[in-house]
Amino acid sequence: MRNWSKSLWLVLVVVVLAGCTGGEATPASAVTGSDTYVSADLDTGYENALTVRNQLALGILNLDGAENATTPEQAEALLPLWQALRGTMRSGAAATAEVDALLAQIEETLTTVQLDAIGAMRLTQDDLRAWAESQEVTLGTGEGAGGGMGGGGGHGLSDEERATRQAENGGVGGDGGGGGLSTALLDEVIAFLEAQS
Repeated sequence: MRNWSKSLWLVLVVVVLAGCTGGEATPASAVTGSDTYVSADLDTGYENALTVRNQLALGILNLDGAENATTPEQAEALLPLWQALRGTMRSGAAATAEVDALLAQIEETLTTVQLDAIGAMRLTQDDLRAWAESQEVTLGTGEGAGGGMGGGGGHGLSDEERATRQAENGGVGGDGGGGGLSTALLDEVIAFLEAQS
């Protein structure tokens, strides 16, 4: 519990420091459509590459059961960082500096071996869609109460067409606003870390 409090305190300090730019006050740029964080370890330049945030989240889930899976100690340190990241995404006004600081801390918590393994996965939007299908995550069909983001636009589509539309409308590539598959992935990595810590 003490380590969790330390981690939460550290996150708060980073967020406050990220907001202190010194000199003239300038409005913080809000995260709107995609992550701007550039990782030294994870490439986003290949075709259909996931954002760093989504590579980290899906990568952590994919490492489960592997030799280099996250440890309970890492899970305890990572959990408040991912929770803070989810909070900034849900607010809709997350400063880029805050998100970047959280992503940097997440990377620092992982080992070089873990980051190399995630980078070697070369995770794409197709991998995220496959993960969503394996988890039975459905968005954008307009079916049922709160039927997602499609507002009925998914009727009459094949499964593949529906998945494509969900990806486009659901923000697979890195919806900074917190909708779609990216949010489902964020929620899943948080639940995974909660169970581990």
